[in-house]
Amino acid sequence: MLAAVLKDYGKLILDEIEKPAPGPGEVVVRVRACGICGTDHKAVRGKRTNVDFPVILGHENSGVVDAVGTAVEIFRPGDQVIVAPIGGCGVCRHCRMGDVHFCEDSYTTGGEGAPVTLNGGFAEYMAVPAALLYRKPPGVSFEAAAMTEPVSCAWKAVIDYSAVKLGEDCVVIGVGGIGLLCLMLCIRAGAGRVIAVDTSQRALDKARELGATHVFDAEDGDVRSMIGRALPDGPDFVIEAAGAPAAVELALSLRRRGTRVNIFGTTTPAPVEIDAGALNNMESVIEASFSTTPKAMMQSILLMERGVIDPAQIVTHTFGLEDIHEAFAVMDSAERGKVVIVQGEEIRDHPEP
Repeated sequence: MLAAVLKDYGKLILDEIEKPAPGPGEVVVRVRACGICGTDHKAVRGKRTNVDFPVILGHENSGVVDAVGTAVEIFRPGDQVIVAPIGGCGVCRHCRMGDVHFCEDSYTTGGEGAPVTLNGGFAEYMAVPAALLYRKPPGVSFEAAAMTEPVSCAWKAVIDYSAVKLGEDCVVIGVGGIGLLCLMLCIRAGAGRVIAVDTSQRALDKARELGATHVFDAEDGDVRSMIGRALPDGPDFVIEAAGAPAAVELALSLRRRGTRVNIFGTTTPAPVEIDAGALNNMESVIEASFSTTPKAMMQSILLMERGVIDPAQIVTHTFGLEDIHEAFAVMDSAERGKVVIVQGEEIRDHPEP
């Protein structure tokens, strides 16, 4: 089969490798769509260093069951499925509490943050434990279904952890693909005013199109003052979805008493200073959300199935697997939304970056 194998930083090789066979309890999935996450981009470009080579990246997957191993009874060849990016031992305290991403024996399909990395979806086929599969709703495209995991991560941060409430004022710092999903969820939760901050005009235009009440260019003057004029009483909730220390610092600077801040986009080391006394006096809440859980995956699927969230709205580029180098070149640009590798009849023309 064809696969994009990352053999070292900056060395992503399209190669013909052996098609996987399902082991006991495993399923081989013919990949139909796989989103490119910012963590994939960082790994290829050498900005993320917790990578064991060689590896096939790609943890945002949907496809069709191709073959099943022994002891697999609930899936059959031909079933349309979504692949979760992380699994656990199933019996530890964290797994039993539903926090599979905390499991010390967890594994991930082409991602990061777990002790074991299985090959991911930048390939024609992938072998995964059957426990990672969810059924794709018939009305959801493979392209949208591949973004179940990003939607679930945004839901976990915005709704499950930070509990955005009806009428609250929210600020989303960084409205690339994942930030736009956070913005959409704030709006669906009934936020009052939703401010989008980014350095990309394309991203800000998309945020306004999706319902942001205000959009501000982070490089256009004093963005903190601009937000202050739009929200004189300060925000109720701020989410950092940019993945940069400056974005974290901006998020923390916007706090007033009681503000909740979620550090969501920064997944690599980025030290920032915090005044502990001010934190105590303001009773502000600083939290973080990383990865996903089975509960979040199920919620994501329900949101898409019921038409509450359509993640296909944020896709700007699709490429075939054979064009993955071009796809990563587009990822280098700030003027793009979500980039998806698509295999099969859903491949469509993509715009210029």
